[in-house]
This record gives sequence, C-alpha cells and structure tokens, in this order.
Amino acid sequence: MRISPARRVRGEVARLPGDKSVSHRAALLGALAAGTTRVSNFATSEDCASTLRCLAALGVGLGRGADGSVVIEGAGRGPGVWALREPPGPLDCGNSGTTMRLLAGVLAAQPFASTLTGDESLSRRPMGRVVEPLELMGARLSTTEGHAPLRVEGRRPLRAITYEMGVASAQVKSCVLLAGLGAVGRTRVRGPLAGTRDHTERMLRHFGVRVGAEDEGGGAAGLAASVWVDGPAALEARDVEVPGDASSAAFLLFAAALLPGSELRVRGVGLNPTRTGYAWLLDALAEVAFENRREASNEPVGDVVVRRAEGAGPRRGGPLTLRGRAVAEVIDELPLLAVVGTQVEGGLEVRDARELRVKESDRIRTVVTNLRAMGARVEEFEDGFRVGGRQRLRGARLDSFGDHRVAMAFAVAALLAEGETEIEGAEGCVPVSFPEFFPLLESIVER
Repeated sequence: MRISPARRVRGEVARLPGDKSVSHRAALLGALAAGTTRVSNFATSEDCASTLRCLAALGVGLGRGADGSVVIEGAGRGPGVWALREPPGPLDCGNSGTTMRLLAGVLAAQPFASTLTGDESLSRRPMGRVVEPLELMGARLSTTEGHAPLRVEGRRPLRAITYEMGVASAQVKSCVLLAGLGAVGRTRVRGPLAGTRDHTERMLRHFGVRVGAEDEGGGAAGLAASVWVDGPAALEARDVEVPGDASSAAFLLFAAALLPGSELRVRGVGLNPTRTGYAWLLDALAEVAFENRREASNEPVGDVVVRRAEGAGPRRGGPLTLRGRAVAEVIDELPLLAVVGTQVEGGLEVRDARELRVKESDRIRTVVTNLRAMGARVEEFEDGFRVGGRQRLRGARLDSFGDHRVAMAFAVAALLAEGETEIEGAEGCVPVSFPEFFPLLESIVER
C-alpha cells in the first residue's frame, strides 16, 4: 500500500462499519436468547465473521435479512439452558481474541467439550487469564503453555464466584460474566475495572439480564469496582442497532485534526465513554463537536465533527502523558496516538501499557520501529514509549507486522510525511477490523 502526503481532509462519512465490540456481544447474546434477534449494521470485520462462524458450528441458526442485518435464531431454552450442540471440530477464531475469550465463557456453561483455535498471531496471545476463573467456576480447561489451542470442557450448572481480576481487561471481565449466565447465584468480578469497556453489561441489560455495578472504593482512585450478574439467567431476544465503530472512526478523525484546513463529519459513531477516551486529545488538536446524540440498543450514538482552520496549530500543547486508567481507556488507539504525539509540542509519553506487548503484534516494538523509520525521535520502555513532539516525518518503507491498527496508524502518519510511504502487508491485515478503511480515507483526502 503506497500513500502520498495530503493537503487536508474534507467531507462526510455517512456510515461507518458497525462497532466490533458491540457486534461480537450482540451475536453471542443473540445466540443465547430465546427467539429471533436481528442485528443491523453488524461489523464487516473479519474478527466478527469469526464469531459468526463459531456460532454456526455450535448449531446456531444464522441468516441475512433483506436489509443486510444478521438474523440469529437463539438457542435459549430457559434459565441457564441452551440448545447448543457439540461442534464437529475445532472452533476457528481466526485473529480474534474477543471471539476466543468471550466464547470460552459461553462454552464453560455447556455440557460438552470444545476446542478453540486461531491463527498464528492469536496463538501467541495469553489465554491463561480466562482459564483461572472458569476453572474456579467448575469447568475444565487446558492450553499449550498458556496459549491456544484452548480446550473447554463445560459444566452445567457452574458455580457462582467472586473473581479478583488482576489485569484491566474487558475481555476477561466479559468472559466471567457470560459464564455467570449459567451459574447458580451471583457471579461477581472485582479489580481494575475503571476504564474497561462496558459493552457486555449494556448488552446484557438490553437482553433482559439483571446486571449490577458497584464502586467498592468509595470513589477513591485505584480502588476496586465490581460488576455482577445473577444466574442462571434467561435472555430474551432483542433487535440490536450497532453504532459506528469508535476505534475505526478515530483514524479518520485524527487525520482531519492533524491537517490544517480540514473539516470532517462522521455520522452515527458510538459515543460510549469507555471507548472515546481519546476525545480530549482530539480536542487538543482541533475544534470538535458532538451532534445528533441518541441511544441505540443501550449505547450512546451521535455525529462527530472535527474542524482545523487553515494555518492553525494545535489548540494546546504538551507534553502529554498517559498512565494507568488513561491507558486502559485508549488501549486500541495507542499506535495512532503515538503518531499524534509527533505533532504536539512536548510530545507524548505512554507508560503502564505492557499489555501492548501481547496484542496482534508487540505494539510497543512495532510502533517504535516504524516511527524511527520515518525519522522520529522515540524512546522505548518495557511498558511504553516516549515520542518527541513537533517533528517532521519523512516517507519511508514500513512494515504492518500483520497488525491492522499499526497499518492504519501509519497510513495516517503517511498523510503528514514528506514523500511517499509504503506499508507492507497493510491490505492483508486491515480487513481484520476495517475493510473499508483505505477507500474511505482516499474519499476524504485532498492532495
């Protein structure tokens, strides 16, 4: 993929692909509900297609409506009882860690054994963090040195537990809550939950499940919060409208914010506060407005408008530092924010982000490698990086490292650079989350 520098970004994106996180959960809960669920604007990403393929292998009836919606015939047969079938072979999760971890929670409450596999990248990601709580609940799991293949021998019913989560992970939290649907009693997750995505809790409520959240620390910073679900639970089918993916929108919005003379409107973006932790940095660069706010299937949605006047510099400077909860809130956007840091006075420092080492690539190493290739000053730490500010980037030959977010982040960097940039492997990995990215980006760029 070759990308030339841009003068500015202008236009409107009327429809983004559906939010990946919401789409995964809509499909999983629709499969567990009693009745028919229709999901509109279901994500076009390959990750979400992996979830649908796994559900089909478990006997869930799937189809497409005339409007393109995904139609799910739920397997719910009563509280904690589902008519899922033992799969004929391993369930291939592709590149999707969300599919593997959340589906493990569902499978833990089923009366059969199944094996979850994935591609080479997913097979390097840690799965031990979901093994521990599910075994405490009564399921039996096995891995290969903490990695996929992940074998799940389910149990019905499971034991309700209170689980102390050691890492801020929406996927681990969601895995335990989904298993809790098939447990007897109240299943509670405690730990560093602040800043983790709450799509599972919102979607469970949308499907009629009783879910609670409590601040056990009295509001004090760093103390644990908890979420709980009562089981065994019965889910009622509900239609779902998936908002535009906030993480996908970020690449387009920051492209506009970084280029003076730009104005971009993106319609129907999910505005869940656990997904828009980057908004403050967007506002530091350009004028930002949120319009036409509404609720869609228990998720906040609206239009985002970014304007950067011709010749205008950033609205405020740095240095900018992200640590702790702030990192959890923008974990998927950090490769992009590293690029943004090169354009802000004082630069950007990210710490407490060791989780980046075990994403689709080692995102600390891959971001640092590509920034240096573009001539940027950047320092690498075990748990993050420091990027020097107000730097001129130069076009270069870069590697996507098979990581969709790295590829898209450096596509934005290429718009700012002097000279052409080539990103190896970008076209192959970007469809994992945002197949429409390059055509959409090209449609709003002026050179």
